[in-house]
Formats: sequence, C-alpha cells, structure tokens
Amino acid sequence: MSSALMRARTGEVTGMRRQILIATTDEIPKREVVEVFGLVRGNTIRARHLGRDISAMLKNLVGGEIRDYTKLMGESREQALDRMAEQAIDLGADAVVGVRFTTSMLMGGAAELLAYGTAVKLAEP
Repeated sequence: MSSALMRARTGEVTGMRRQILIATTDEIPKREVVEVFGLVRGNTIRARHLGRDISAMLKNLVGGEIRDYTKLMGESREQALDRMAEQAIDLGADAVVGVRFTTSMLMGGAAELLAYGTAVKLAEP
C-alpha cells in the first residue's frame, strides 16, 4: 500500500497510545468498514515569531524557501493529525478515512491548522 494513500500514526508529536490507520481516501483497500463513528478532528493554532519574521523578510528579498516556516507548518500538521487520531482512538476506531486539512487566519500572525476525517472500525483482514 502506498504511503501517500495511508500511513499508520504512532504519535510522533503527541505520543499516542496505539497505532491507527489514516487515509485520504474514503475506503481502505481490501478492508471493509463495519462501523462509522463519525467526524473526528484535531487542530493547532500557531503564532509567528519576531525572530523568524525578520529572517523571513530577509529571505523574501533574495528568494528561496523559508525553512523556519516550513518546519513550523510541518510540526503543526503532525500535531493536528495526532490530535485527530487520539479522538478517533477514544471512540474505539482503528482508522480515519477521508482525511483533509484546512487552514484559517485568526488574526495577524496567528493561524489555525485543522485536520479532520471520519473515524471507522474495520473488519479484520
């Protein structure tokens, strides 16, 4: 199975209790959904940092990737996924399907990143 399709979460950021399958597709290949628990979500809100902003402004002048922001967004995605997975585990799910991300600006310099999907129980393979 492709890692782009599905990935087992092990709590890289928040230290989850057990593994759970996370998929962007609505189904897990060769696995039947036997119970749907419903919507689960995880979010995080991050603010910019003055030091990062200064280096980002300088980088903006010469072009290229702003690595501090890339790292910040990557950590935010992982934390949102871990929180979503924890909510699914609390419901008794062993997979989350149809996973999506969205972001929103809350105020100047602060943004929310939200991961959401459908928690499901899969039949044994």
